[in-house]
Amino acid sequence: MDIVPYGRQEIDDADVEAVVSVLRGAWLTTGPVVSQFESAFAEFSGASHAVAVSNGTAALHLAMLAENIGPGDEVIVPALTFAATANCVRYVGATVVFADVDAATLTVDVAHVASLITSRTRAIVGVDYAGLPADLTALRALADKHGLYFVEDGCHAPGAMCDGRAVGTVADATTFSFHPVKHVTTAEGGMITVSDADRAARLKTLRNHGITTDVRTREEAGVWAYDMVALGFNYRLSDLQCALGLSQLRKLPGWLEHRRALAGRYAEAFSGDARLQLQVVPPGRTHSWHLYAVRVNTEQPAVAREAMYTALRAAGVRANVHYRPVYQHSYYRALGYTDGLCPVAERAYDGLLSLPLWHGLDDDTQDRVIDLVRHELARHG
Repeated sequence: MDIVPYGRQEIDDADVEAVVSVLRGAWLTTGPVVSQFESAFAEFSGASHAVAVSNGTAALHLAMLAENIGPGDEVIVPALTFAATANCVRYVGATVVFADVDAATLTVDVAHVASLITSRTRAIVGVDYAGLPADLTALRALADKHGLYFVEDGCHAPGAMCDGRAVGTVADATTFSFHPVKHVTTAEGGMITVSDADRAARLKTLRNHGITTDVRTREEAGVWAYDMVALGFNYRLSDLQCALGLSQLRKLPGWLEHRRALAGRYAEAFSGDARLQLQVVPPGRTHSWHLYAVRVNTEQPAVAREAMYTALRAAGVRANVHYRPVYQHSYYRALGYTDGLCPVAERAYDGLLSLPLWHGLDDDTQDRVIDLVRHELARHG
């Protein structure tokens, strides 16, 4: 049986050669290719500065550290996201305040965010769910009105746009992930884009143990001395990984086009079927389609979703679920978070299912997925 994953990497000979060329060179980590990848990603996203880090979670953590967020502070985070988005707030000792999502887009409900702001609020985190940008324009305006730090979790959305502005150029800091199921992979890796040169410099220091220079910089300057000015982390990304990322980034425009075509085929197959609710893309926003998330909309969505997931898996299709509201995980329940905080997110979760989508998925395989979904909807609709 051919297995169809919900997402996966695509590695070609050019990617392999890019990595091999680094293996044959002088630097394996914190070398010249890191800077090359940062520059290329900044150019792609339109950002002023890009800082490469070890993974998307490290990017979120450093985004909080760079603003000195800590105990006593509150950070508003969407409930419907991967746990890392909220965990980065906990890493620095701050309090997570969960906001509900919009029922149509599944991105954060800006009005609910506004209602949660208190004198202790220091930051707002917007999540580009499945590749659809949050309402970045409204979130930026809200953050500016209240003097808040605005972080965008753009891990799903390189290449997406909101009101003519690219993901990575609107927030004070935007984070990206290069996990194998993402648009571009470095095996594990992440990036932070910022517009402020001082913040970029602080991020580079914090990713390198809080030390102001790296080995290559000192080698080129002919000096050995260095200074640790902050309690940082080893969140560096290697030249090996950045070489892979650079090679992948060159193919991203074509991959985005293919992902959008696949999403269009899904929409054509399922639009008008009341048993399946599709994510709405509002005017002014372009989707980069990291995930194709649908919601089973039957009398018992959780039951029907579980049956569909099981049937798809039995047929070799590895659909997935993104995500359970973060505060429903045991760790957050132990902190005192309870059901009912974000009812829209909770209702959405009951029926959520992510269908296979990646840039190597072909039409015949996608048709196989579509037929299986239709069959299961007919059984439970």
